[in-house]
Amino acid sequence: MDILHYTFFQHAIWASLLIAVACGIVGTYIVARRIVFISGGITHASFGGLGIGFYAGIDPLLSALVFAVLSAFGVEYINHSGNYRRIREDSVIASVWSLGMAIGVIFIFLTPGYAPNLSAYLFGNILTVSLTDLCRMAILTVLLISVYGLGKRAIVYTAFDRDFAFTRGLPVRFIEYMMMFFISATIVLSIRLIGIMLLMSMVTIPQMTANLFTSDYHKITVASCIIGFLGCLSGLFLSYFFDIPSGAFIILALTVLFLTAKTIRSVFFRKP
Repeated sequence: MDILHYTFFQHAIWASLLIAVACGIVGTYIVARRIVFISGGITHASFGGLGIGFYAGIDPLLSALVFAVLSAFGVEYINHSGNYRRIREDSVIASVWSLGMAIGVIFIFLTPGYAPNLSAYLFGNILTVSLTDLCRMAILTVLLISVYGLGKRAIVYTAFDRDFAFTRGLPVRFIEYMMMFFISATIVLSIRLIGIMLLMSMVTIPQMTANLFTSDYHKITVASCIIGFLGCLSGLFLSYFFDIPSGAFIILALTVLFLTAKTIRSVFFRKP
């Protein structure tokens, strides 16, 4: 337990809590609206922003955020624009996914020298989280909690049935774009924790686990935050002791939690 006295480990624990809450809120919206693959497309598209950031000599996370937000808005616009009705949604997502990865690879190879900590962005390394990263995560998490607390009903209506939300006079388009922005920001700021290759699981597995026991949107959101934090803590300790990037262990821990919950649900909550 001496590792708890190290500053970098304390930063990692706080990062686990903040990202678990953020992913719990946006992940429930993603699963409820059934746009998991859109989040995957945004995740991999952000690699293009990382490559541009390395090449231009600016903060890679800032450029990745801009790239991810523009990609998310582009997908959202094409999906609901009458001018693009003949284009399938999955085709748009696949195009954004591959385009972002391609741009990232091109600019990283054009960057003079070696791109530092590239593996941390691809596979995640929570032990490298800095105080600046923590401040960014804290701001995002506070904003998400505030928005969710003030507009929970409107967000739930939009996630489950946008047509019904329109009939209720809700600003559906604004809510959709706003949530896309928060999804993009959460994904980008979580890259250092989970990594691009594994991040999509962080916004789906906790929600799947919670959904085994309840269908209430708010309860799933709260439970997802708790499950995500437990998975992050487990992956954090395993990552430290085995000296392996944290992303793999976090997803492994979340998967074990899901399988355990599934077994408990099957054995103790079986319908007669």
